[in-house]
This record gives sequence, structure tokens and C-alpha cells, in this order.
Amino acid sequence: MNSFGLFLFSYTMESGIVIKSTGVWYDVKLSDDSIIPCRIVGKFRIGKMKLTNPVAVGDEVTVDIQKEEKRVGNIVKIAPRRNYVVRQSPRKKHLLHLLAANIDQAVLVVTIVEPSLKQGFIDRFLLMTEPHNIPVTIIVNKSDLLTEDDQALFEYITAVYENIGYSTLLTSATENVGIDQMRELLQDKTTLVCGQSGVGKSTLVNAIAPEIETRIGDISDYTGKGQHTTTFAEMFPLSFGGQLIDTPGIKSLSFNNLEPMDVAHNFREFFILSKECKYGDCTHRNEPDCAVKAAIEEGSVSEYRYRSYLNILDGIEDQNYWERHTDM
Repeated sequence: MNSFGLFLFSYTMESGIVIKSTGVWYDVKLSDDSIIPCRIVGKFRIGKMKLTNPVAVGDEVTVDIQKEEKRVGNIVKIAPRRNYVVRQSPRKKHLLHLLAANIDQAVLVVTIVEPSLKQGFIDRFLLMTEPHNIPVTIIVNKSDLLTEDDQALFEYITAVYENIGYSTLLTSATENVGIDQMRELLQDKTTLVCGQSGVGKSTLVNAIAPEIETRIGDISDYTGKGQHTTTFAEMFPLSFGGQLIDTPGIKSLSFNNLEPMDVAHNFREFFILSKECKYGDCTHRNEPDCAVKAAIEEGSVSEYRYRSYLNILDGIEDQNYWERHTDM
């Protein structure tokens, strides 16, 4: 003890990976597999973007740890990210929220029924992953509930997205449909798993990896909406190899960090066709000689994807300028 009555501790710097984010504290897994809670020291940003959480699950970080006790640490450095997934904060509309970083792929869980398919949500999700060329597989869950008409809708969705390079898979956690294929998909990769509330994401995760204890929410018969079963993003090791990042159920997706041309460039089939448009800055709405609109009329581009695109543009332009420019 020194003259001031305080204990003197030595500190050590170690590297680790963020495996859980609670918004204030971050669980960091160190090289010896020990896990310690950490706080942030300093300010971290991605370019000019203002973030609600400057550190994400999947981030490789350097932490300053009290050596003797090893109780808590401070995150003092974030290694350069090879990619990240960011969305508009649902609570603070002028800020952005990091979902995950340094992932190999993303899985989006949707349903045709219970709850009903939100087709535009798929395109909004892809708009988060496309800028970083993150592979996405669309999982259509609850196959045991599909009628003949529902099956036809699944086949249509499959055709739309596989034609532009995305994978799809039909699953049922209750009837063990597609579970082996999902394990094969996730094996030896770091995967972000997302979905809207009520689509059975937690039940599906439990079927794939029973060692992961996740709570299961019930769907209200009245609203048809699921309760959130995951409170914070968290990374889990998989017994068959790889890591799974589970996220809270997402209600909706908006974009304050994108301009109309950003959206046009990240609808991949539109971007390819845009080279044939008369104008280099064509937004594929009212401009003459638009190759995208011509392709829609021919049937080679999905009209449903185009409607999603227009709805996203309308939503972006309805936001105030300061909401769309987080560097203001």
C-alpha cells in the first residue's frame, strides 16, 4: 500500500475478440479462452459515421487488463475491420448501430406464414450486407406450416433471389427439415444470424446447435408478432466448428446513411444494368431510356424487387437531411 492508502496494480495489454455487447459493457474472449467484461476508453468511429455502439461483436480488440485480478478491462484499440454490418439506430434516428464485424457470411431467417412474409424486409437486409460483398443465405423457416399456395410463394422467392446470386434454404426446426444443411452452411465460418421477431430464429438456432441456450418467445395470437428472445448480440462457438452471432429480433430497417444512388448501386442486378442506362446517374425512376425499367417490362428483373427499391428511396427522401447525414 502506498502513502495514499491505495493498492498499486500492474496492467497488461492483451488481444481478444468481442463476443457480447450490452451497449455499455463488452465481453471479450482472450487468447487463453478466458472472458472478461470490458469498457471503452477513448472515442471510436467508422469514418464520419456517428454510432450508438462503436464496438461490435466480432471486433478484434486490444484490452488493458488489471493483471493481478483480471476482473475487468478497457478496450483501447480496435483492429481494422475486414467488413461490418451497420443499420440505422431504431431509437436514435440520426445515429447508426453496428450489428457485427469481421463475418464470413450472413443468414436471414424469414417465414411465409406465422408471421407472414415481409418481402421488402429481405431487400432492406441485403442493402446492409451488399456494400461489403457479404454472402447471404435466405432461410425460409416453418416449412411444416406451408400450404400449396405458400409453397408456390417460396418457389417464387427462391427464383427471384437465386437468379441474382443469393442462396435460399427451406427449414423446419420442429420437423428437422434443412437442419443438416444449415450445419454444413455454418461449419467453420463466422456467421451473423438475423430475422424479424417471431420467425423462429431462436428455435432454429437451438435445433442446429443445442449447446447454445437461447430463450424461445411465443407468438401472440392477437398480433401475430413475436416477442424478442435475444436481448443483445452475442457470439457462440459451434461444436462442429465456426462461430454464430445471434442478434435481437429486428422490427424494421431504415437508412439514414444512404443516398438514392447508394441504393441503386447496391441492388446488384440494377447496378449491372445501369451501364446501359442513358444517364450515368440514373435512379431508374423517371429517366428516359432506363435499362432497369426496360428489363422489368421484359420480365428479366423482378417487379417486386423494383417496388422494394422505390419504397426504400421514398423512405430515404422522406427523412430530414440531418437524419441522413450522420457527420453533421
